[in-house]
Amino acid sequence: MTQAPSHLPSRTIFFISDGTGITAETLGHSLLTQFEGVRLKMVRIPFVNSTDKARECLERLKEATILDGARPIVFSTLIDRDLNRILSEANVLCLNFFDTFIVPLEAELGVKSTHTIGRTHGSIDTNDYKQRIEAINYTLSHDDGVTNQGLEQADVILVGVSRCGKTPTSLYLAMQFGVKAANFPLIPEDFERMKMPDSLVKHREKLFGLTIQPERLNQIRSERRPNSKYASLENCRYEVKEAEKMMRQHDIRWLDSSTKSIEEISTTIMQEVKLERLSF
Repeated sequence: MTQAPSHLPSRTIFFISDGTGITAETLGHSLLTQFEGVRLKMVRIPFVNSTDKARECLERLKEATILDGARPIVFSTLIDRDLNRILSEANVLCLNFFDTFIVPLEAELGVKSTHTIGRTHGSIDTNDYKQRIEAINYTLSHDDGVTNQGLEQADVILVGVSRCGKTPTSLYLAMQFGVKAANFPLIPEDFERMKMPDSLVKHREKLFGLTIQPERLNQIRSERRPNSKYASLENCRYEVKEAEKMMRQHDIRWLDSSTKSIEEISTTIMQEVKLERLSF
């Protein structure tokens, strides 16, 4: 979503849920990215699961209307009709995802929905939850080349220069898809030897490379270690060039993370490595 000029009036967007609000926020963001030139203030209000909380939420909606001089836009995943009735007292544009999708699904499936608060959390399969926790623990213990042990258990092993996005991508894969993702930095010593570590080569079918534009890498590293050789543009260009050469040499699939979101990178990896998982 392109940032709008500061002189434009602001609209407040609320993501309201009886759970974490992540679903409402994710779906809402997907829709809002289609609109440019609008200043938006995002507010997530989770765990609206009682009349008292709904009335507190109602007051915030009314306050935002006064402050903005325009009615707020609400993306909601509230199920309870009484809670929705309270929020309807506010002058807002309310887009309730369950209202939008439940009725057509009831008609198609021939079954009435339960309209149960927090139902999505109760329906999570225990094995799926266990798989995600195990993946997160595995990924944390195999971050940044900490250990070579247990790589045969990895679903994917990310490689690339330091600070190209390996760690956040690995954690997203673990948390969102239950993927056991290890990651290893390619370092100057590897380039001097002109050889990838043996511990990685024997798992080549699991390797996936991330690269990055040297200028972007220079910006990221300079925030961490300014005025260092590590962060210099010259060194960044050298490391990226050598890392890409090494990936081509070993026929490793890779992509440029410079302008892609973690979600885009992770989805591409899932497709390329052919990891069939449902998101949690």
